[in-house]
Amino acid sequence: MLYKPILNVLVFLFILLTDKRLSDKLLYMKLNELTIKQAQTKLADGEISSLDLTKACLDRIAEVNEKLNVCLTVFGEEALASAKEADKRLANGERTPLLGIPFLAKDNILAKGQKTTAASKMLENYVAPYDATVVAKLKKAGAVLLGKTNLDEFAHGASTEYSAYGPTKNPYDLTRVPGGSSGGSAVAVATNMCLFALGTDTGGSVRHPASFCGVVGFKPSYGACSRFGLIAMTSSTDVPGVLAKTADDAWLVVQAMAGQDKHDGTTIDFDFSNTSKTKNKNSLKGLRIGVAKEYFDKGLNKQAEVLVLSAIEELKKLGAEIVPISLPNTIYGVSVYYIITPSEISSNLARFDGLRYGLKTETDDLSENYLSSRGRGFGAEVKRRVMLGTYALSSGYYDAYYIKAQAVRAEIIKEFAGAFDQVDLIATPATPSTAFHLGEQNQDPLKMYLEDVFLTPSSLAGLPAVSLPAGLIDDLPIGWQLIGAKGADDLVLSVAEIYQTKVKTEQPKLQV
Repeated sequence: MLYKPILNVLVFLFILLTDKRLSDKLLYMKLNELTIKQAQTKLADGEISSLDLTKACLDRIAEVNEKLNVCLTVFGEEALASAKEADKRLANGERTPLLGIPFLAKDNILAKGQKTTAASKMLENYVAPYDATVVAKLKKAGAVLLGKTNLDEFAHGASTEYSAYGPTKNPYDLTRVPGGSSGGSAVAVATNMCLFALGTDTGGSVRHPASFCGVVGFKPSYGACSRFGLIAMTSSTDVPGVLAKTADDAWLVVQAMAGQDKHDGTTIDFDFSNTSKTKNKNSLKGLRIGVAKEYFDKGLNKQAEVLVLSAIEELKKLGAEIVPISLPNTIYGVSVYYIITPSEISSNLARFDGLRYGLKTETDDLSENYLSSRGRGFGAEVKRRVMLGTYALSSGYYDAYYIKAQAVRAEIIKEFAGAFDQVDLIATPATPSTAFHLGEQNQDPLKMYLEDVFLTPSSLAGLPAVSLPAGLIDDLPIGWQLIGAKGADDLVLSVAEIYQTKVKTEQPKLQV
């Protein structure tokens, strides 16, 4: 009677060895752990389906979301329907880089027919009437939207603790923050809930959580990707960005999103094809990398400094010339940013007045309606920034604060332009240290604002920048940053890709 079990085992082994799709699935086990490039190949070869991939991501979300508080909304049925449609397109021979690839989007980016809360009670029941341009482009490319991720309310923060729906937790230590404000998107990528995620970067909000979560975070040049459909924070620096597993994956997403948009007059049709100086994928020979002493001051953790300098040394080994430069005005980046940003916030959030959309308090008195609606709808950090911005723009202070800040910003832009006459890229730290504990800094606004000290200058100048994993400090990841001249997005990511291909960075251990 033993022959039947033996026969069953032999049949199973035969199928396993001859059916490559089944064999691959059993060996790889978790399709959600694939990179975009890996999934793209398997989808094109018919080894897996978009439906398989999407189900794997949805299963992972169901498994860990309650512990981490990453997704505010999950579009399960819609995602499965989109995956089936992608599979039809694949069956018809269509081959595009993101066809069938599941992703998540930060919940301040509109998705038609779905709630978009910006993690605020003010927009708790707001349903977007249209897709943001970047979402529309990704859908057209065949990417599958799984849901929306948590953030600091209206993207005001660097820890994802200021969400009205609770903080997101760092997947490597659940007592720590993931960074912010795109913390939900960074954790989603780090824990393989999706193959990539969208964030927004205004003064570091993609790169900061990327550093804390050990993933790639890319901020495109200002104007490369449309802001239409992003809930505005600081209109002069807001940029849709990408959280991904590799720099190569990030580039695939940016290429799908980039381009001029009639709905956003700040968009520019950059010709990325002519910017790359690294066509040789094995060497950075001929490339000049600037290192500014101002980014290695006393505020930088010593272990972090060692890791960043080690990454720069690896660039040198790959053939790049390391050039000392000076950017003295960038030390004013945080100060300038936190005058300009609250000023634009106070203007942009004026639309939430309790009359047109968002939270409404029905009263007979118009002034009371304003006060009650905004008082109940906005959290403490949003109120703080609105008040700071209103003060900076008020009569008697406008020239002293806002105009002066814009003048210093112009000097920062000029200084970067001069630096890029000498070098091709600039390498810096991404964050001063690793992730801090939940509750450690959210009562100290100044400490929280200084989290972006290495990130705000490039945002003020509208430059492309990427945060890459540098290594571990006490089992927690930390990143380093590459900044390029405006429009040199391809160069930034091609150098990042070469670095990641040649340099193996120690990976932290997930706690979920």
